Amino acid sequence: MQTRRCTPAESLETGLNALPGKQAHPEQLGQLLSYLELLVQWNASYNLTAVRDPFEMVSRHLLDSLSVLPWVRGASLLDAGTGAGLPGIPLAIMQPELTVTLLDSTGKKIRFLRHVQRRLILENIRPVQARLESWQTEEIPTCIISRAFSSLAGFVEASRHLAARDTLLLAMKGKYPEAELKALPDWTRVHSVEKLHVPGLQEDRHLVIMSVNLFS
Repeated sequence: MQTRRCTPAESLETGLNALPGKQAHPEQLGQLLSYLELLVQWNASYNLTAVRDPFEMVSRHLLDSLSVLPWVRGASLLDAGTGAGLPGIPLAIMQPELTVTLLDSTGKKIRFLRHVQRRLILENIRPVQARLESWQTEEIPTCIISRAFSSLAGFVEASRHLAARDTLLLAMKGKYPEAELKALPDWTRVHSVEKLHVPGLQEDRHLVIMSVNLFS
């Protein structure tokens, strides 16, 4: 007898139950699945992500994004180089009191994010088309997060002008980034490197938590 493959909804619900922190309400689970559906639809035409399989998107995108939730603090989050809205949109869904700015320089990705905002009625997200290193805002974010930068040094250099003393810089990485940590400028403070557990993903994932010394 052939074993039935679970649906993306079942895979997501199982994965969410395995993550630390608060559990998803039915409305939040529905929003995450609606976002997944929109991502699959738009990806067919706009090539927003190299991942095509909805089942793979559950672990690689949704659960991977939400694995950092215990370290996201404060009232505002800047998702730098958000791409298709990752990790910003899943975090905004699970933490509705958080104001999330979704920053990306590519127009088609910002159009997708605005469509998601309208369809899911997400009042706590703000899609912005700009490059991180040149974007200016009077509202200093509590956290700046990225899973898109190739190096930790590049991330902190591009983020420094937007950070206050207590702003956390959260960099999502794969394997433990030993060489990148050594290459950080001396005005960077590394608070910790957390090993992440992403249900359904058999790969190393880490979160580097940093801040900057504004007087160096």
